Amino acid sequence: MGQSEMSGEARQLEVADHSRDSAGLTYVYPVVSRRAGGVSVGINLNPNNACNWRCIYCQVPDLRRGSAPPIELAQLERELRGFIDVLLHGDFMRMRVPEGMRQIVDIAFSGNGEPTSAKEFPLAIELAGRVRREAGLEGTVALRLITNGSLVGRSRVQDGLRRLGELGGEAWFKVDAGTADGYSRINNVELSPVSVARNLHSCATLCTTWVQTCAFAFDGEGPTEEEVSAYLDVLKLAGIEKLAGVHLYGLARPSTQPEASRLSRLPEEKMEAIAGRLRAMGLSVRISP
Repeated sequence: MGQSEMSGEARQLEVADHSRDSAGLTYVYPVVSRRAGGVSVGINLNPNNACNWRCIYCQVPDLRRGSAPPIELAQLERELRGFIDVLLHGDFMRMRVPEGMRQIVDIAFSGNGEPTSAKEFPLAIELAGRVRREAGLEGTVALRLITNGSLVGRSRVQDGLRRLGELGGEAWFKVDAGTADGYSRINNVELSPVSVARNLHSCATLCTTWVQTCAFAFDGEGPTEEEVSAYLDVLKLAGIEKLAGVHLYGLARPSTQPEASRLSRLPEEKMEAIAGRLRAMGLSVRISP
């Protein structure tokens, strides 16, 4: 795959733009990731824009409920190999990536829905590990899974997580609240805090796991003391000692959901206050306001 095969104008990528079609491919896309600190090679196993959650801050256009479609693994491998080659040997970095961010930092399963909903998820993890190794990027480029963690109870998802762990990869597990009401309001799913803690514990047992939490204001109000305490209780129930830490991040990209106008960024001092509570529990915290 040469760079001329990529569709679209040669505009620079920005942290606020996580477009999945910027490279003109089906499964693979580049992102300048502020949290990862460089170019993240994204793998989108949900090109149908289907997810089993509907988070109110989600930037995916035309999001719908559902699961990943059947994945053409041969096509995924061609796209991943070809695009990594372009990043390493072409002029994509110079033309499209801001200075200071021109390095591949990870291969990340994220995309337009929950990646673990793909039946081929374990095979896709294996594929990514193999391509990374053969490109000579093992040890320098991380392998990551961005997940809502809701399907951890499925054996094939556990197989994929176990292999991710064996490859030295890590999961970023979404926890945005600590109450059933919070999950319903923010993620539009019916969950109990106990079930979230159980899945988080299982994930952390299978591979290195970071909690990822989006902190924001809703109708001008940030999370209450009771909501923050309930959130901390979920992490305690999962087992603080099992967690690598917490990625606490704010709204970087505009939501495409009906609630978008009701969302706003949380003041940095409030983000720091939550981070302080987490650190007091012994957790490492990375903040991206």
